Formats: sequence, structure tokens, C-alpha cells
Amino acid sequence: MHIGMIGLGRMGGNMYKRLSEAGIKVTGYDRDPAVSDVASVAELVEALPAPRIVWVMVPSGDITRGTVEELGNLLSEGDLVIEGGNSRFSDDFEHAKVLSAKGIEYVDCGVSGGVWGLKNGYGLMVGGDAKNVERALPVFDALRPEGPREEGFVHVGEIGAGHYAKMVHNGIEYGLMQAYAEGYELLAAKDIVKDVTGSFKAWTRGTVVRSWLLDLLVKGLEEDPGFSQITGYVNDSGEGRWTIEECIANAVPAPVMTAALYARFTSRQDDSPAMKAVAALRNQFGGHAVTSAGPTSGAGAVK
Repeated sequence: MHIGMIGLGRMGGNMYKRLSEAGIKVTGYDRDPAVSDVASVAELVEALPAPRIVWVMVPSGDITRGTVEELGNLLSEGDLVIEGGNSRFSDDFEHAKVLSAKGIEYVDCGVSGGVWGLKNGYGLMVGGDAKNVERALPVFDALRPEGPREEGFVHVGEIGAGHYAKMVHNGIEYGLMQAYAEGYELLAAKDIVKDVTGSFKAWTRGTVVRSWLLDLLVKGLEEDPGFSQITGYVNDSGEGRWTIEECIANAVPAPVMTAALYARFTSRQDDSPAMKAVAALRNQFGGHAVTSAGPTSGAGAVK
């Protein structure tokens, strides 16, 4: 089998390697000529046997849309595009529409596994027609973890369903990470706890909170005890916001995922304007002390 892959960054590059190690021939294109097999998308298309399969693994939004449109002008009827980036599920409808007008098939695939996917395999959530999913199964089987197919791969439903499932997956991930993080802060704050890292490590076997995320937290603590080498600034890549928007649209209560997303917003504020307002209000109605700003900020309180 021979496929094309556009986007050879951290995820795409490792997926390229995993596919190659499984015996699937991959021709890759990336804007970085140092990692690219060909000089252009057009050259990639020319290198593939018909009917072609091209996996798109580039940043979501305008870059993905532009890549899909470019492929629409280069591919032929019966070719297949698999979009595996972190796109919003609603973008899949537009991508499929652009390609279907030219007889080009489309499948969306939510991919989880991060930098560990090369070794462990990737969790794959696929949306699209069954015939197109079946056609690409050798690719999905090469990328997914070893073992039963249903443990690491799912054909979720129609176009858009794969990215929708990945969106919800990431919303859950936000909540899990925030819970572990809050537990870490509480353990670290209590002077009777002398081994915070050891506490988390003890939970990795036999407890109900064990998980791969917990394993990774332990690894992070062992590499940087107290997380002294990093700041608490946390970005979000979009899926968390989209999950909450979908919860609102479907009247699904999601207090944990919502709070986790807002916690990330809080992490980016050096001095929260909202909390300044809360402090001022407490002072106004109850005479509660407030902390002065300036060079002595944090050193004491004034009324």
C-alpha cells in the first residue's frame, strides 16, 4: 500500500515513521524541505498510484482548509482524503462538500496519542462512509495500538463524527488533568505530607484513579520535582472550548469540563481583574482587608 501524508510535524512525522515500520509506503510533504520527500503537494500527488489516499495532518483552520482545497484541484475522482488534524467537526462538512463536487472521497479522523503514539500507537476515531473506512483500514490498523481493533479504533459514524468524538475526548481530558492538578496542589500545601511524588506513584497501581495521565504526572514530577522549571501558564488548543459550546447547544450540563477550561484562562492572568473586583467588594460591604499593589504587594494587608 502507498499513501501520501501532508504535514510531518511532531504528530505527522511520527505517524509517517509508524506507517513505514508497518510496511506501508509513505510519500510525505512538509513545508520544511529537510523532512519532506517531495517539493510540493502537486509532486506528492504525482508520486502516488491511483486511486490515491492522502492523509492531511496540518494545523486546523485556514491551513487545513487551504490544503483540502489544493488537493481538490489536484486529485482525481475516486481518490480519498483523510483529515487527521484537530479540526472542528463542522469544518468536515465543508471539506467533504468541496471534495465531493469533484468526486473525491473524504474521511475525518480524530487522533490521540501525542508524542508517545510512535511507540504505543494512536487512538483513532473515524467518521465517513463505511466503504471509505474499509478502504483505509490497513492504514488505521498500522497506526492504532496492538491488540483488538476495537481497543484503539472506532468508526464513530458519518462525516464529522470522528472529530466530534475527539473533541469530547479532549474535553474529558481537560477535566481529568485539572483534578490531578488540584490534588497535587493540596498535597504539596500540607506540611505533614513529605513525599508528594511518592503518593502519586503509589496510586499508579491498584487504585481507582490510576491512568496513563497519572503515570505522566509522576514522570513529570520525577524529572522536575515541584515543577520549578516551568510556569503555570496553560494554553488550550480549541477542542475544550468547542466541547463546552456543544454542551450549551445540546443542553448538556458539564460543570467539570467547563471549570477546567476556565482554570486555563485563569492561568494566563498575572493579576486577575475579576478577583480584584471581588477583593474590592468584600472590602466595601464588610470592611475585609485587601492586599496593596506595588512593590510591597503580598507583604501585608491594608483596610
